[in-house]
Amino acid sequence: MTSLLAAAMACALTAVLILVLRPVAMSAGLVDVPDTRKSHQGRIPLVGGLAIFTSLLVACFVPQLTGLSVLLPEVMSFMVAGAILVGVGLVDDFVELSPAARFLAQILATLVMVYGAHVVLADLGQMTPSGGRLELGLAALPFTIFATVGVINALNMCDGLDGLSGSQTLVSLGGFGLVLALWGEGVNGALLLLLAGGVIGFLMFNMRLPGRARASIFLGDAGSMFLGFALTWFAISLSQGPDRLIKPAAALWFVMVPVMDAVAMMLRRVVRGRSPFAPDREHLHHIFLLAGFSVNQTVGMMAMLGLAGVGIGLLGTWLDVPDLLLAAAFLLVGALYFWMIMHSWRVMRFLRRSICRRHSQVADRRSNGERRQPDPHGYTGPERRSGVERRQALPRRAADAQRCQAGRPAQRGSVPVPRGPAQQAAVAPVE
Repeated sequence: MTSLLAAAMACALTAVLILVLRPVAMSAGLVDVPDTRKSHQGRIPLVGGLAIFTSLLVACFVPQLTGLSVLLPEVMSFMVAGAILVGVGLVDDFVELSPAARFLAQILATLVMVYGAHVVLADLGQMTPSGGRLELGLAALPFTIFATVGVINALNMCDGLDGLSGSQTLVSLGGFGLVLALWGEGVNGALLLLLAGGVIGFLMFNMRLPGRARASIFLGDAGSMFLGFALTWFAISLSQGPDRLIKPAAALWFVMVPVMDAVAMMLRRVVRGRSPFAPDREHLHHIFLLAGFSVNQTVGMMAMLGLAGVGIGLLGTWLDVPDLLLAAAFLLVGALYFWMIMHSWRVMRFLRRSICRRHSQVADRRSNGERRQPDPHGYTGPERRSGVERRQALPRRAADAQRCQAGRPAQRGSVPVPRGPAQQAAVAPVE
C-alpha cells in the first residue's frame, strides 16, 4: 500500500510540475516548433522529462513514504546519471547539440551507472551451444556502454507520436514491475513504481484524450534520454549477477519495440545510402498512420506489440527457455520487422485494404444501427432504371396488346407495344 501511495504521489507531483513549468517554458522558448517532419500544431513545451525527473528526485527525500534515500549508492547513482542526461537534454532542446555531445553525455551517465551502482553487463546468459554462460570479461564495459547508448537513442527515435514513447516506457516498466512482484523486491521496485507514477502523470498531458485533440506537453530530449536510460538500468540490473530475476536474452523482449524500430530504421537508411541518424517519417507507426489508423489507434497497436514482447520475455523466464533460443527468436522477429520497414508501401496497402477498411465499415454500420450501408464510393448518379418499373409494365403490355387486337386504343401512359404486319392490318381503320 505504501508503494502505491508513493507512485500516486509521483503521478500527482508530475502533473503539478507540468502545470507550473508549462508557462515558464513558453516564455523561455523551451518549446517544440512544427517543421517538415513534425505534424503538431503550435508551440509545445518540452518539460515532460524535467517534470518526471524532478518528481522522482523530490520523492527520494521522503524516505518514510517511498523507502528510498539519496544516500543509498544505487539511488544516488541513478539520480546523478539521470541529472546528467536531463541537463544535457534541456540544453539540446534549447539549442540543438551535435550528436557527439549527446553521445558523450550518454557515455558519462553509463559510467556513473557502472562504477556507482555496479550495474554492468557481465555476461549474456547461456548462449554457448553447451549451455554455459557467455562471459564478457574485458568487453563488459564497452558492451554495457553500447547497449545503454543504443536503448537511449532507440527510445528517442521512437518519440514520434503523442503518447508513443510514454506508453512504450510504461509497458516495459509494467513488465519489469511484474518481474519484481513475482520474484524480487528492493531498491529497484521502489524506483520503478515512482518512475511509473511519473510517466502516468506525464501521459495525462501527452496522450490524446476526450476533450483534447492533441498533446499539450512533450518529453523533449531530456525526457526521452532519461527514460531510455531508466529502461536500460532495470533491464541490466534484473538480468545480471547471482540473484538475477530474468534471463539476459529475455530482457531484450521487454524493450522490443524501441530496439527493433531503431535498428530497422538505421539499417534501412544505410541500405539506401543515407546517414543512419538522418531523421525521417518512415517508422512503423508512420506506416499505420498512412494506412488510415488514427494516432490513438496507432499508439494502442504499438503498445500491444510491446505487451507481446513483455509476455514472451516473462514466459521465457518462467519456462526456463535457453537464452540462445530466446535470442534467436528475437533476431527472427527483428528480421520480420525489418522486412516490414523495407516493404513499407506494401504493408501500408495491405493494412489499408484489409484491416483498416474492414474496421471502418464495421464502425459505420454500428454507428448507423444498420447491417448494410451503401458504398460511399459507388455510383452516385441518377437511378439506372427510370420510368415505369419493368415488372409492373409486363401485365400492362399484355392488356394493351389485347385492346389493340380488339380495335381499342391503348391506355394512356402505357408502354408502346411493337406490332407486326398482321397486327397492323387487324387494327387498320376501315375506309
